[in-house]
Amino acid sequence: METRQQAIDACLEMPGAYEDYPFDDTNYTCMRHGSNKKIFALIFEYDGHIWMNVKNDPAWGDFWRREFASIVPAYHMNKLHWSGIILDGTVDEDVIRRMITDSYDLTAPHMKKCKRTPKARMPSVSSQSPKTSRNTSRQTRP
Repeated sequence: METRQQAIDACLEMPGAYEDYPFDDTNYTCMRHGSNKKIFALIFEYDGHIWMNVKNDPAWGDFWRREFASIVPAYHMNKLHWSGIILDGTVDEDVIRRMITDSYDLTAPHMKKCKRTPKARMPSVSSQSPKTSRNTSRQTRP
């Protein structure tokens, strides 16, 4: 994967994904979720190459950056949670697709917490259980 269109097409394989050009500079293509509109990939040309910024778990980001010279801290993004992939042909397409999928999953809408029903309380059994007395006074050693 080395071209902008190949990167866009790979991102469009994600369910509900669409491309957006929200900036005056059309060099920046944002790939977004259809449901929550969050960006999961930013594709742009920089320094003669196409780059793609994707969100990642910090541990995975560190791993990918050590593994590939063309995966670096993301340009214009939080360097801990986003990695930039320089699409120069040195990173396997399978790795790029996995990183796209991970980014898509990390930026997906969160499931809303459903209201939980209160736990049923145990019936009071104090009349049936023996009473225990606690000695609350402090004892000192001789």
